[in-house]
Amino acid sequence: DLIQEQEDNKQNPEEKKKALEEIIADYNKQFSTNHNINEFDLYYQDLQTRIKNQKYSNKDYPHKNKIDLTIVVDMLLTGFDSKYLNTLYVDKNLKYHGLIQAFSRTNRVLNDTKPYGNILDFRSQQETVNQAVVLFSGEDNAYKAQEIWMVDPAPVVIDKYKEAVEKLGVFMEEHDLVNEPEAVYNLKGDTAKIAFIKNFKEVQRLKTQLDQYTDLNEEEKEIIEKVLPTDKLLEFRSSYIETAKQLREIQKKEGDNAPPEIQELDFEFVLFASAIIDYDYIMNLIADSTQKKPTSKHKMTKEQIIGLLKSTSNLMDEEEDLTDYINSLDWEKGQNVDDLRDGYQIFKIEKYNKELAAIANKYGLQTADLKVFVEKITDRMIFDGEKLTDLLEPLDLGWKARKVKELELMEDLVPLLKKLAGGREISGLKAYE
Repeated sequence: DLIQEQEDNKQNPEEKKKALEEIIADYNKQFSTNHNINEFDLYYQDLQTRIKNQKYSNKDYPHKNKIDLTIVVDMLLTGFDSKYLNTLYVDKNLKYHGLIQAFSRTNRVLNDTKPYGNILDFRSQQETVNQAVVLFSGEDNAYKAQEIWMVDPAPVVIDKYKEAVEKLGVFMEEHDLVNEPEAVYNLKGDTAKIAFIKNFKEVQRLKTQLDQYTDLNEEEKEIIEKVLPTDKLLEFRSSYIETAKQLREIQKKEGDNAPPEIQELDFEFVLFASAIIDYDYIMNLIADSTQKKPTSKHKMTKEQIIGLLKSTSNLMDEEEDLTDYINSLDWEKGQNVDDLRDGYQIFKIEKYNKELAAIANKYGLQTADLKVFVEKITDRMIFDGEKLTDLLEPLDLGWKARKVKELELMEDLVPLLKKLAGGREISGLKAYE
């Protein structure tokens, strides 16, 4: 503990103990736990875990089990790491190593969606911050020290954003295309597509950086919107994701045989992920948009929601199923969120069964046998070549004909298996990719 906290704890200890007991009791009620003051460390560890669980999507781990905001006095200010912490609100005088350590709680870089953290200081400690930065930067010059530690002010990043958008426009003109999202699909050849990926990735990187600023004034917000209107940005994001998926498929299929410039591509899909546009958000948006009197300001059409879905990479693996599901809905019939979620799960199961039946029918197999074969693979995450031979045995094929049939069947099954695996690796499947 810091000296001031040690002294503070000597004052009215029983009153503070009672307050802590009340805090833990509230915590137990909120999260259905059973912590007590005599086992404080277990409570403390549980609290940290709930903060760190922000790394999971709300679909995978319910939001009600996580903690969004924590008020601390001394604990958690040092020695605690969670890259998902974004903002530190400071209403306490700090200095030197205590200040740097406290600020560092939120300054852990997650990825390009969180290149730095935000500090909101209610004690006007700018000079103290400058002193600490100079001391711990290893630089004698205060300006140089700030260059190392501090991000560019918003106007500087806005200028860089303008330049990147202008550069994108020049690139499109050089390829005899209008600077519109739909024109991206008319780019000829992989070289042009790679160049678009690099150009627009820089646009999105700077836009993501601008989204981190909490102190933008209205004029700055208007400038950013004018440079690239939100609707057009989202459409460009969709074009980027579709183009990137095409090139990524080449990376996967050709591996080391793919052209070097494609092998070296880093699509940085994380730049196109959204903490807001997730599975729950889409379901709530559909429910609201199908009501006669939506609760939000704008009722969205199917096409608008699908466009929004295509503009974010964190739903990329479910984009096809979600799009098909949205298209199957009656937009004139009011939907509620629970029914939509249940309906989507049923829709996916039915779609999976239809795909499986179509493949079985194509190769003269029993659907039930193929289903057992697929589910054994996904249960164990291991592909067993002998089981494939057993599956085809009823067809009574010769060795050569069976080998051809195996390859043809697996060509159809691999995409389905990879989809079911949800990004996990199925051991032994690579031979058929």
